Amino acid sequence: MRIDILTLFPEMFEGPFGQSILKRAQVKGEVGINLYNIRNWSTNKHRTVDDYPYGGGAGMVMMVEPVALCIEELRSRTLYDEVIYLSPDGELLNQSLANQLSVKKNLLLLCGHYKGIDERIREHFITREISIGDYVISGGELAAMVVTDAIVRLLPGVLNDETSALSDSYQNNLLSPPVYTRPSDFRGWKVPDVLLSGNEREIKKWQFEKALERTAEKRPHLIDDEDFK
Repeated sequence: MRIDILTLFPEMFEGPFGQSILKRAQVKGEVGINLYNIRNWSTNKHRTVDDYPYGGGAGMVMMVEPVALCIEELRSRTLYDEVIYLSPDGELLNQSLANQLSVKKNLLLLCGHYKGIDERIREHFITREISIGDYVISGGELAAMVVTDAIVRLLPGVLNDETSALSDSYQNNLLSPPVYTRPSDFRGWKVPDVLLSGNEREIKKWQFEKALERTAEKRPHLIDDEDFK
């Protein structure tokens, strides 16, 4: 997979993308992540990329020209499955969406900043808009990191145990059940006997029941009442 990210602050990605699963995925060649500084496409000698909004109001707006030139140049070299704008009013990122994007070949992510991007970019270039939550952060960089991580960890060969992602929360519309490891008794706090029994059928049953209970308590909108009948 190839993920190209357009940003005004490429340095922000160095830490997250140089550690753990994202680093491993790149080293193994499972994903290529490329950062492009939008300022490089500014035609202004000061590399200006923002201006005051027409109609007045507080804040600045990312200019249409540098963003358009950047996207056009990259699209001339790569056929993108999606051109995604990270925006607070996009569709909410969830596991189902991450699964969908993980089977794509080439993705282009655009990080907004200031008060947002000129609307003409959204009208003429963007194929999908994604939000990581109903709140506002300083720019799309953090959102791009979250989206990238959610996608990359699903790629075959990235996780040491490829079945691990299949048991993550939300994969089957349920939160994950409680998990335990050694020691089995710590300060009298004991691991449930069923997990030590070796009875795979009973363990799976217990895990499903606990996942259902946890989901009903913490994310009731994910399940139907029929599940309890």
